[in-house]
Amino acid sequence: SKLRDQPHEVFAVLMLDSQYRLIKFRPMFYGTIDSASVYPRVLVQQALKDNAAAVILAHNHPSGIAEPSQADKHITGAIVNAFKLMDIKVLDHFVIGDGEAVSFAQRGLI
Repeated sequence: SKLRDQPHEVFAVLMLDSQYRLIKFRPMFYGTIDSASVYPRVLVQQALKDNAAAVILAHNHPSGIAEPSQADKHITGAIVNAFKLMDIKVLDHFVIGDGEAVSFAQRGLI
């Protein structure tokens, strides 16, 4: 719900401990009405600072349509690869729209 009503795209990470308990919800990148620049290196740095063992990615689509774009799929792959090098699990990536969320894990995209 923190992302749903944003007028611009926000990319956030839920930092989790080894038991998948929430350490911190971190909005990391802010964009425009239809995109946000996301840097995997910055995400990994923050996860290491938070001592996270796993993460869940999330971002909103201000258009209200939760369908992941090709750019969403591409950046998710890059993020998963970056975290894999540090032995941090990416459990899911949610795209938040109006009244719905699409899970990459449920769709087999992670």
